[in-house]
Amino acid sequence: MPKRKKVAVIGGGVSGLAAAKAFDEKGHRVVGFERSHDFGGVWELSRSYPDVQTQSPKDLYCFTDHPMPDTYPEWPKGPQVHAYLHSYAAKHKLARLFRLNTNVAAMKPRTDGQPGWTLTLKAAGGEWTEDFDFVAVCTGQFSDKNVISHPGQEAFIASDGQVMHSSDYTDPDMVNGKNVVVLGGSKSATDIAVNAVNSGAKSVRLVYLKNVWRIPYFVGGINFKRLLYMRAQEQQFNQWGKTPLQRVIAAAFKPLVWVNFRGLEALLKFQLGLKKHNMVPTTPIEKEVSCSVPIVTPGLFECLNAGTIIPVIGTFESYQKEGLKLSTGETVPCDLAILATGWKLGVPYLSEEYQGKLIEADGQYRVYRLSVNPDLPDMGFVGFNSSFCTVLSAEMIANWLVRYADGKLARQPTTDDMNSNIDIMLDWKRNERPAAKIYGGLCSAPFHFKHFDELLADMGARKTKRSNPLAEQFSYPDAAAYGEFLASAPSYQAD
Repeated sequence: MPKRKKVAVIGGGVSGLAAAKAFDEKGHRVVGFERSHDFGGVWELSRSYPDVQTQSPKDLYCFTDHPMPDTYPEWPKGPQVHAYLHSYAAKHKLARLFRLNTNVAAMKPRTDGQPGWTLTLKAAGGEWTEDFDFVAVCTGQFSDKNVISHPGQEAFIASDGQVMHSSDYTDPDMVNGKNVVVLGGSKSATDIAVNAVNSGAKSVRLVYLKNVWRIPYFVGGINFKRLLYMRAQEQQFNQWGKTPLQRVIAAAFKPLVWVNFRGLEALLKFQLGLKKHNMVPTTPIEKEVSCSVPIVTPGLFECLNAGTIIPVIGTFESYQKEGLKLSTGETVPCDLAILATGWKLGVPYLSEEYQGKLIEADGQYRVYRLSVNPDLPDMGFVGFNSSFCTVLSAEMIANWLVRYADGKLARQPTTDDMNSNIDIMLDWKRNERPAAKIYGGLCSAPFHFKHFDELLADMGARKTKRSNPLAEQFSYPDAAAYGEFLASAPSYQAD
């Protein structure tokens, strides 16, 4: 039996809760650290903008043993997701494992000759160090704000203008009667733009760099989960690791795949009226699909049709007395600039020496199975395998990671195995599927099934697919079914 470890779990969001449960169930001593006052991560209420809701349907955004309540809508709102995460933590008694309001300031290898890491921790004005046998980094991809500035910003703020990151937009009253300019084209940007219109903004402009494909909740009247979250659809994209036979089959079906995606593009153009708003992307949809493809905010195109949201392709150039000058040369009225510029990806408490082992020069991460780096032993990442079913992805990788840490994978990789696979995946991302380079290459979408298949095979699961082959091929991932698959992996306890 593997030895019982003292395990640090950094982060109390979706990924941190999944990791804490996985390591705790195997008998390890888990100590979780959450820098805020509450669980929830991006769903913690003080970080959530008004009207935020999931991009994924509720049955795709849940843990395997804890479905969202029947009373929740198909796409739950932020406070509902926050309450759901609390109910999951309560169900598995996870609060006892965490220290809230505790920040990880630094992380370095232990100096006592034992494997593991020493964390420098800060809380309540104090600082101390603590040793751990293993560290699960669960801060995901949305931990630190990506805050940018533009010329003239200080003078703009001094003249009663406001500039804020999208996560700081928590009160819709702040836009009432104001000229609002939102920078960004993600779902958070369009969510905020629509909310600003509905909250009484005087004018709203959405400034973004380029057109991207956007997927409505219903495509041609059909819930998009029934069209896009299928093995049959996933297999039409250029996956990694295809065998010679699979490549021959892909070549034979290439014309049909081309027709399928052109048909989807035509439907989206018609349904959303993309040409009318000069919002037709130039990249084929099959080459662009990744974690960066946003779901259409309800009301967005209605606002565009009504002229209450004005789209501008460009970016901010400088703040002026007359307003905000854009890269188009136009100066637009602006009282409040909201920067939907995303989040910084990284592990800031890890020293540069180890950052260099983790991150390549072009920003791509060297991680095996999107979770571990062979040059950083006794640590792993949960939540780096971002996807459209984030909760299930976190739970799957957390269960894989605890077995990896205990040396209990059925296919326990060697250092050479990991480096070889990492190099293959990096080459695929750079040359065969550039869209996979988004977020440092840390995105499993749209290859959910293939990613999960690899994890289950590594864990030695005896059951990896639903008994109904049609459901397995033409239906979306089922969280409860994956609970059965995980349960079919060999069981053990740390001693």
